[in-house]
Amino acid sequence: MKRSTLFCLAIALALPAAAQDSGPTLGKLRSANEIVLGYRESTMPFSFTGGDGQPAGYSIDVCKAVVASLRDQLKLGALPIRWVAVTAESRLPAVAQGRVDMECGATTMTFARFDQVDFSAPVFVETGAVLARADSNIRRIADLGGKRIAVGVATTAEQALRARLKADLISAEIVVVKNAAEALEALDAGRVDGYANDRILLVGSVVQGRDAKKYVITEDDYSFELYGLALRRNDSAFRVAVNRGLAQLYRGPGMVEIYKRWFGPFGPPGTLLQAMYYLNTLPD
Repeated sequence: MKRSTLFCLAIALALPAAAQDSGPTLGKLRSANEIVLGYRESTMPFSFTGGDGQPAGYSIDVCKAVVASLRDQLKLGALPIRWVAVTAESRLPAVAQGRVDMECGATTMTFARFDQVDFSAPVFVETGAVLARADSNIRRIADLGGKRIAVGVATTAEQALRARLKADLISAEIVVVKNAAEALEALDAGRVDGYANDRILLVGSVVQGRDAKKYVITEDDYSFELYGLALRRNDSAFRVAVNRGLAQLYRGPGMVEIYKRWFGPFGPPGTLLQAMYYLNTLPD
């Protein structure tokens, strides 16, 4: 058999494998020529609706960088983003059911959630804390005894806080609310004594037109939260492509610029976050 024939046969055999390796989501991006991203409307500073009516935040900028990488990896001239608003309750079903290709918010990776969706490499690491009024006596988790603490529906805060209270033999009432706005309204009105969420989200809630001097955040934490971008399960090719985009972002100056844009006033990344960036800077 001639070398040219062997070469053509090799190419023919390789093409189906390459198509199969592209996976359903990458194939969908090629055919639809767009990517659908889910975002949260009020999870400042990670994912929220900006003053211009467009999605904004740390996770939004990370996702935009990943999409730029996906465009280059797929050798597409353009890959427009179609944004779809999701809630804490609808975000994972939206991914699992294919209504969005990737969720860009502040979603903690847990084994229970891995039953519904897959996740990218981590994009942020945070700890859980409790926001209280400055005129209260709440300064640490141990001070929550006999208090009413608000937590958002469909968040990891409820389970994590209950576990910490049980471990420390602290008796407190957990009050489930729809969102941060409802929690802060209840806190200001005295219907609850605290609001439990990821520390940076609590800071983001306070800076939205509120007097920060009226609030305090507990000095200690009740949980460890590792955020990832939610993806559909059983599509390793798409997950690898997304993680390649994240690694490229972490290796270059883009990640520093995104961090400074949203967290600059809080100082440089903490030790945990810096370690997370370094550990996920995989080579191509």
